[in-house]
Amino acid sequence: MTQRQSMTRLGTVSGAGRAAREHAERPAPGWPKVILRVAGSGLLIATGAIHLDLYLTGYRTIPTIGWLFLLQVIAAFGLGLAVLAIPGRLVTPSRLAAAAGAGFALAVLGGYLLSVWVGLFGFKEVRTGAGIAAGLVEVAAFVILATLALAPAPATAAADGPATAPARFPTQIPPPAAKAAGMTAAALAVAALVLFGLVVAGAGAAAPAATGTGTGLKTTTIAGTTVLTNAKGFTLYSFAPDTPATSKCYGSCAAYWPPVTGIAAASPGVPGEIATIKRTDGPAQLTYNGHPLYTYIGDSVPGQARGNNLNLYGGLWREVRVSR
Repeated sequence: MTQRQSMTRLGTVSGAGRAAREHAERPAPGWPKVILRVAGSGLLIATGAIHLDLYLTGYRTIPTIGWLFLLQVIAAFGLGLAVLAIPGRLVTPSRLAAAAGAGFALAVLGGYLLSVWVGLFGFKEVRTGAGIAAGLVEVAAFVILATLALAPAPATAAADGPATAPARFPTQIPPPAAKAAGMTAAALAVAALVLFGLVVAGAGAAAPAATGTGTGLKTTTIAGTTVLTNAKGFTLYSFAPDTPATSKCYGSCAAYWPPVTGIAAASPGVPGEIATIKRTDGPAQLTYNGHPLYTYIGDSVPGQARGNNLNLYGGLWREVRVSR
């Protein structure tokens, strides 16, 4: 009886010790990785939301650029959900999703910088608050997702368990490779911040309102309709909320719809009354028959009217028609 009780107590102690060892060997919850996953996913979804807003507020009318913006929106939401939904215990898929998200954020930022400096597909980006915000989000997303992609995989094998084969790439990244990749990612992040800073520093170099000139207003025919154009042949637009003496388009609105500035002049044969109003940001803006005039950045060559009938920035935009 005494021997049986001793064996029972011994078994109980042994079981308790085994449970304690298993508890100690069980990986701790990876809260840092969870935080990185949530933050990285949120930043990708945020940049997707910004690009969706830009797409809906006018970029959809720009050839090639419009489709690229739509693809960016789809990719950002898809990658953001993938980073969030794939559990960390699936090391390879979660690592690949994070790496894809980091590469996407860096690629989008690079496209923005190129479009600001040299233009893409015949379109030159303007520097706006939304674009700057998106760039900052993309830099942060790259840093966080690159960190998540290079994070060490959790240890799962127990000390007294069966031997397992060593994990291979990309489940386990060798320390030298992880160090080199980390240094490369850090260098890319610093370079992106420097280049992005140069763009931000030059954001106020030129006032958007000064981009148009009203010298020599002309007319042209688009789809059977005679419309007013500037001296270079670009279609001119009116904004419904404006009054004959006041423009309601400032800030980001004026960046995408540059007010036509200059002297009140027109080519011979253009009917109607041409005058100027004073803008609060400085230059005089031309009006035609009481409508302040604008161009649209979506029109890449003369003879286009992609801004016609767009309802953006609080009102309807219409090409200015000329009646003879």
